[in-house]
Amino acid sequence: MSPTNLPALPAHGHGHVTFLGAGPGDPGLLTLRAVEALAGADVLIAEPEVLDVVRSHARASVSTPELTVVDDASTAAGIPVLRDAANLVMEAARVGKRVVRAVSGDPGLDGNAGQEMLACAAEGIPFEVVPGVATAVGVPAYAGVPLRDAQGADVRFVDARSASERCWTEVGASDGTVVVSATLETVAAAASELVAAGRKPDTPLTVTVAGTTTRQRTWSATLGTIAQVLKQAKVLPSPQGHRPVIAVVGERSSAAQRDQLSWFESKPLFGWKVLVPRTKEQAASLSDQLRSYGAVPHEVPTIAVEPPRTPQQMERAVKGLVTGRYEWIAFTSVNAVKAVREKFEEYGLDARAFAGIKVAAVGEQTAAALVDFGVKPDLVPSGEQSAAGLLEDWPPYDPVFDPIDRVFLPRADIATETLVAGLIELGWEVDDVTAYRTVRASPPPADTREAIKGGGFDAVLFTSSSTVRNLVGIAGKPHNVTVIACIGPATAKTAEEHGLRVDVLSPEPSVHKLAEALAEFGAQRRAAAVEAGEHVTRPSERRPGGRRRRTT
Repeated sequence: MSPTNLPALPAHGHGHVTFLGAGPGDPGLLTLRAVEALAGADVLIAEPEVLDVVRSHARASVSTPELTVVDDASTAAGIPVLRDAANLVMEAARVGKRVVRAVSGDPGLDGNAGQEMLACAAEGIPFEVVPGVATAVGVPAYAGVPLRDAQGADVRFVDARSASERCWTEVGASDGTVVVSATLETVAAAASELVAAGRKPDTPLTVTVAGTTTRQRTWSATLGTIAQVLKQAKVLPSPQGHRPVIAVVGERSSAAQRDQLSWFESKPLFGWKVLVPRTKEQAASLSDQLRSYGAVPHEVPTIAVEPPRTPQQMERAVKGLVTGRYEWIAFTSVNAVKAVREKFEEYGLDARAFAGIKVAAVGEQTAAALVDFGVKPDLVPSGEQSAAGLLEDWPPYDPVFDPIDRVFLPRADIATETLVAGLIELGWEVDDVTAYRTVRASPPPADTREAIKGGGFDAVLFTSSSTVRNLVGIAGKPHNVTVIACIGPATAKTAEEHGLRVDVLSPEPSVHKLAEALAEFGAQRRAAAVEAGEHVTRPSERRPGGRRRRTT
């Protein structure tokens, strides 16, 4: 039990409030204690910009009352704001609820959580504070700008919205690093304040917007040139001028140093929107891998799974499993595992029914689904993860050692002749049973279809010929600026037959090797742009109507 774990609440009396820092935007920056507190919350009160970051760690039953923005206009008009954060927190805590109040960055450095803490203290409501990665610290780290080095330095934090003239005078007179919280529209004015207070106009600075997210962008300039740089980059004037930024002023912001330390924005697929034509469950590990390369994966299912039209064949086979009819059962997909598992649950059976039966899985993902069911497969291909790879390692039937010569093969309604023919050749009898049907999925939402056809995606990963046919069938053909990556020659051939240009071919028939190959393609593309002295753009930025190529 960690020292911060809370005791059980008394049956009566006040609840408990956790003031929690959700970090600057990257969901991976939540602390372990934050995740622990979120899991125990009855009520989650979060700023809109961090709700998605924290919501996934809370229980499905958690209440998430919506915050009402308290603004000057409401106050001037005499409109009573009854649902502001402090009221929501107190309301829930008074009736004994565990409340998590989530804020951007850190509760002590970002925002005004201190006032809400004082309100809890005044009423005797117990509370705790879970620090988060402060925006002014996390964003420079992701921008490749260390705030201190071996020589040490004075580091000052300034909020341009509330900084006094005295504050500007003090930081202007120092030669330390200054971290300024501002907006795109006000950062040039903040730079002018520092110059007026004594900082040299050629002092380097970086300006980062959407820090720690895959929308992050950083500009290197000097105090004297930042206004011009933002104008040349066509960032200003813009309706997006109110977006918050973190500016770091000082020698550690120099462009030469940042070029070497910019680890986040230089990821091979940084900011790429990648279409993954699989369900969330199928794509989980693949999407995680794509995120590690800086991409934003977007899952679109192209097939849906339905029960077989006539269930009797499957019912007989499952009963045969229990009565000892089979020596082997071979799973060729995660969906086959799911179909058998559902039949087991229908009959009140569990993984113990596999006792004495050898179990084969076509690949690692299917094996993982079996392990999750409580079954450790006896055979997973040592080479290619396919029906052919499974046959390579499958033992021939031996009447001396194998008391039963029959294999149960639960599969989709599409044929698996390769595996059936190969097993018969090895001397086995095969019960080839339709466990589920694959049908074309419903079309994705209109905005997704528009993004596919209009070039809103930077890349699409095709993991089989059927994903090509089905995606084109339900959503239309990807735009010609979209990078097409295929898992193997057969899938590539189908893509070409549909008029698509194949840019990336996986060296092995593995989804993870496919993602790796796309990342290598992205890295080469990035290196070529840097070598040519061009700004690195995503494929979708080169389409007609996409953002113009930037010159800075």
